[in-house]
Amino acid sequence: MRGRYRILLGMAAGVGKTYRMLQEGRHAQAEGRDVVIGYLEPHDRPETVALAEGLEAVPHLRAEHGMLELNEMDVDAVIRRSPELALIDELAHTNAPSMRNGKRYQDIDEVLAAGIDVLSTVNVQHLESLNDAIAEVTDVRVRETFPDRILELADEVVLVDLTPEALQERMRAGKVYTKERAEVALLNFFRVDKLSALRELALREVAEDVESRRQSLVLDPLS
Repeated sequence: MRGRYRILLGMAAGVGKTYRMLQEGRHAQAEGRDVVIGYLEPHDRPETVALAEGLEAVPHLRAEHGMLELNEMDVDAVIRRSPELALIDELAHTNAPSMRNGKRYQDIDEVLAAGIDVLSTVNVQHLESLNDAIAEVTDVRVRETFPDRILELADEVVLVDLTPEALQERMRAGKVYTKERAEVALLNFFRVDKLSALRELALREVAEDVESRRQSLVLDPLS
């Protein structure tokens, strides 16, 4: 039986997707479920690192790419461990060339096929169909994308929401990037107008997902 797939969608980095994923993982663990971290990208955020403590983490694979040594999810190790729930961050991530799958969402598909539930995270700007719209809104062409069908195939897509102003406050407080990097980001990608547009896109995607699922239930109430 295929695992259940839940995706936490946000408008941009820093809204709290990874934190929410870990919170839900800890809650599931407290309820007696077997939970592991398949892959976590804490981005050196102390609050996120602290929340991961007490959750078992499957060791990463080390992959060489040129002069770099990269950490990637060990799909086979996650499947061998066979938890009830795997927490897997950043589904749009591009794997190192030496990995079996090119993208993390393909890794996740293998984990789901093994009967393991997955809770994952992604930002709306990585959605393939929105690539042109995102470039127009932000003046940035996102290179890491994932197919729309991934959201469609998920059992549930949940919006992790934050107002643009609240996200900017988190940036200024150093909770997302270092103070120096945050100052640059606030003048570019994280301007209020751009964040507002990204938030609108995220809200629309989730609303359309909910409506699509509602229509499916109407057409097939036994599904």
